[in-house]
This record gives sequence, structure tokens and C-alpha cells, in this order.
Amino acid sequence: MKIDVILGLQWGDEGKGKIVDYLSEQYDVVARFQGGPNAGHTLHLNGHRYVLHTIPSGIFRPHIINLIGSGVVLDPVVLRRELEQLDRNGVDYRHRLLLARKAHLILPTHRWLDMASEAHKGQAKIGSTLKGIGPTYMDKTGRNGLRLGDIEQPDFRERYEMLKQKHLEILRLYPPVAFDIESAEAEWFDSLEILRKLPFVDSEYYVNDALNSGKRVLAEGAQGAMLDLDFGTYPYVTSSHTITAGVCVGLGLAPQRIGRVIGIFKAYCTRVGSGPFPTELTDALGEQLRQAGQEFGSTTGRPRRCGWLDVPQLHYTVQLTGATELCMTKLDVLGMLNEIAVATHYRYQGTQTDRLPYDLCQVDVEPVLKKYTSWKNDLKGVRSFDHLPVAARAYVEEVEALVGIPIRMVSIGPSREQLLTRVSLLA
Repeated sequence: MKIDVILGLQWGDEGKGKIVDYLSEQYDVVARFQGGPNAGHTLHLNGHRYVLHTIPSGIFRPHIINLIGSGVVLDPVVLRRELEQLDRNGVDYRHRLLLARKAHLILPTHRWLDMASEAHKGQAKIGSTLKGIGPTYMDKTGRNGLRLGDIEQPDFRERYEMLKQKHLEILRLYPPVAFDIESAEAEWFDSLEILRKLPFVDSEYYVNDALNSGKRVLAEGAQGAMLDLDFGTYPYVTSSHTITAGVCVGLGLAPQRIGRVIGIFKAYCTRVGSGPFPTELTDALGEQLRQAGQEFGSTTGRPRRCGWLDVPQLHYTVQLTGATELCMTKLDVLGMLNEIAVATHYRYQGTQTDRLPYDLCQVDVEPVLKKYTSWKNDLKGVRSFDHLPVAARAYVEEVEALVGIPIRMVSIGPSREQLLTRVSLLA
């Protein structure tokens, strides 16, 4: 068997959680492979709204094993709060949520470092979520980090104190920021005791064994391909690999084990935090799009920057990820606008191009826009792609032609029932 992959193709917030929840019924295992609690996968189920930061989005399907893989950085406090949310809603997870021993731990001082570093940058800040994720990955690559499996070792507390002292030395280099380390530590160690009650696994063996035994496994990405550490809009990126290659290093799989790659993208673009955004709308239309789409971060609550769909950007991430099929989300939002546009090319240094320039973070590119007719219809009750307004179907079909990859699913709302499958395109 091969592992299938769901990835975001923009700057995150594409609606991956809903798609994972919808498709996970077909799988035995759902695995997170990178990122940390900066993810915010929102699901609307049975009248409840859930936001998952670390737990895979397959947790609400009672037959599915959910794995937090080795490439994830894990904050015990955030994970504990997610578990409490599941407990309050009667979700049984205790034997279905597995934690990789090699997943790195976010310490309280990692969060403190994140806050101090971002405050020190002033106007040059990158828009960190201040969850301690960047400093944790820095310790990982610096070979100083603590992993979940280390809590089973007799010298764990001693190693914790050594890393904490290293962080305190670094913090002396920054202007002071308010942080209650004693309270944060107490909550952190209490949360570790909760995590001890969950099954720990060697995820590289677990996932390969599952595939070898015929189990169907789905890898769930966090953030978006444009935030990839190497190939995103550096330095305004996350600290992990958000493209398909990240599945291999985050779960311990060989490249030939990759199967379907399902790329998720919004019918328009959004971005949280700093960094280039070629099609951004900074006028009243951008605010209308933000309000219509309720574009506020599920992790941070920050208003998202909004703009038109960017075809050169999509071409780029389809190439990076090897996406074999696409899902367009939030098509319904565009129907609330009087005008719709798509960027088909950029004007850059006096020429027209369909490629992202290396210096995108230093220069402005002008999007070449093509306008489309709005359908001005409420799509709430539509349950078939063929029943969409003609203009809405035409928009999907033209974007599909521009990108060159089949759009197999279209989302027109937050619930499971509002995901339209294009039956004619099913494999």
C-alpha cells in the first residue's frame, strides 16, 4: 500500500481539516507529519465547532487510529487542552491517539524565546504565532532538543534543566518580556503526566508496518506549501517542510511509498502575518472578502489578509507537491461579491511571467487579472456540483483548466454535507 497525502497549496487556512475529516472514513490511520500547535484545523460536526492544533482531524471517526508523527513538535499543554475538549464532548480517543516517541517537545522557555525574539525584531517581525515552534525546531537541528520518548528516561529532569538554562542564557541577550515561568512549568509538567497515559510508538515502524499489512494511511499536512521552510516565501515561512517531501522525513517513509496527493486551495487567497502576497486586496473589497469568508485565524484570531486566487502561485505549489488532484474550498464566499478576479500571470521587471521570482519578498509584482461573473446566489442548500449556478461551475472549470490538475471536490460551506464531489472525475 501507499500513503495518501492531504496538503494546503497556499499560505495555510485552506480548509484541510474538513477535507481530512470527510475523507478519513476511507482510511484506517490518519497521521500528522510536521508542524506544531500553530496549526488550526476547524471542523463543524453535529452542531459543535472543534479546533484541532495537534491532534489529527480523523479523531472524530470512531474506527480510525490517529498518529502524531515524529516530524511534529508537541506542546503538552496545548495537547492536554485538546484532549479535555474531546472529553467534554464524549469523544473516545485513548486507544486511538498514538504519539511518536521521536516528536520533539516544546518547552515553556521555547515560548518565552519566541516572544522575546519576535518583540526584538520590531517592524521586521515575521508574524510568528508565538507558540515556541521556531525555537523548538532550532534546538532540534542544533541537536539539543528533548523528545517525547525522553520522558521515559531516568535522566529526563536533568536534561530538561540543562536545556532550560541554555534558554535562560539566550534570553539575557534580549530586552525583557513578561513571562511567568513558574506557572508555565507547573502546567507543563502536569500536562506531561496526562500524555504518559497515551500510547507511545516508534512511528517509522508503525506507519511502514501498517502499509505493509494493507492498512490505508492518510497523511495530514499543516500550514501551506507557500510556508515551506525551503521553498516558501522565506523568511516569512514556518519552521518545517509543508510539502510532500515532509511526509517522508516526518513519518519515516521512502518516497516511493507516496500515493495520491490531494492539494487543497481556497477559491481566493488569504495569508496571516507578514510576507509577500501578490494578489492582496487592501481596499474595501478586501475587507468585504474577509467578512464574507470570516477570515480570522483559528489559532491566533488575527484577521487574515485577503486577495484573489493566484494561478502562478498555484502552479508553483502543484509542482512542489506533485499534487495529483485538487479540492477547492470556500467557493460560496465568492458568490457574495459583486466582482471576482483571478491572477493568471505577473508583470515583473517589465515582462510578463507565470513564475514566482526569487526576490518576491523584496520587490512588488503586479498581478495580471482576469475578471469573472459573480453568481450572486446562496449555495447553502446545494448538494450536487451539477446543481451549482452556471457561473460558479464555469469558475471552477476555468481554474481547473488554468492549473491543469483535476478539481475533484468543491466545498461550499463548513459542514460535511457541503462538500461536493465531482462524480465524473472520480478515479
